Amino acid sequence: MSWLEKLKFGLKKTARILSGIKMDLSSLETIEESLIQADVGVLTTEKLITVLKERHPKDEQETRQIIRAYLTDVLRPVAVPLQINTDKKPFVVLMVGVNGAGKTTTIGKLGQKYKKKGYKIAFVAGDTFRAGATEQLQKWGAKIGCPVYTKPNGDAAGLIFDAITESQKNGDDILFVDTAGRLQNRSDLMAELNKIVRVIQKKDETAPHASLLVLDATVGQNALSQVQAFSEMTKVTGLVMTKLDGTAKGGVLIALTERFGLPIHAVGVGEQESDLNAFTAQEYVDALLGDTV
Repeated sequence: MSWLEKLKFGLKKTARILSGIKMDLSSLETIEESLIQADVGVLTTEKLITVLKERHPKDEQETRQIIRAYLTDVLRPVAVPLQINTDKKPFVVLMVGVNGAGKTTTIGKLGQKYKKKGYKIAFVAGDTFRAGATEQLQKWGAKIGCPVYTKPNGDAAGLIFDAITESQKNGDDILFVDTAGRLQNRSDLMAELNKIVRVIQKKDETAPHASLLVLDATVGQNALSQVQAFSEMTKVTGLVMTKLDGTAKGGVLIALTERFGLPIHAVGVGEQESDLNAFTAQEYVDALLGDTV
């Protein structure tokens, strides 16, 4: 199964909402309701309905073409691969997000992809609260042949500080830093994340060089508050959306783009390494609409 086929299969619940309706000027209210139901967002939906009224499409096919083109244009500027700069090693990638979003798995997949590109990779098991996260990252490290810096039940900030020191000595190109999952409304846990950032900057004032927020697609509009909260603590530089497979809320990436405009580096539709891929606006919209018109 190709990547596009996987993406279409993963987004079929969302696509069913949008492809199962009549799309012409007599059905604008239904189109509006369906877009909002798919979590495209009120702002984008209102703009799109305005465009349809102005363009006055003659039939259903032209309506779909206008919707597809509009959504693709919205997403194209944020479809940006993660840019790695190894002028100063290591390039520190801080992974953040709520519990269960898929941070640890995403680190493993990204590490494997960049290892194949020839980069020297290392992991930091910064989720010191959950033994399973450390074990999971160690399995990924063993699988792709890269070191995993750990300190079970220790202070996460202290571990990360020591890991960067070792990583600098070892000449690692990229250091992926896992962190414990934390709810965005827990001010104490969010403050701890801010402490981690400050500690990292004691070793390298330009780090973290990338702060990636991993989002679970099934949370829908709640992703907006997650981006807002984590951005305040870590200055999020890009997004990774996981669990697009099986969600009826796949349109939330559009709502996030309209609100924040952050780069979307990758999206995931499953557990395998090949199930995480670079985000492409056209492929995503094709899958979202359930057609390629």
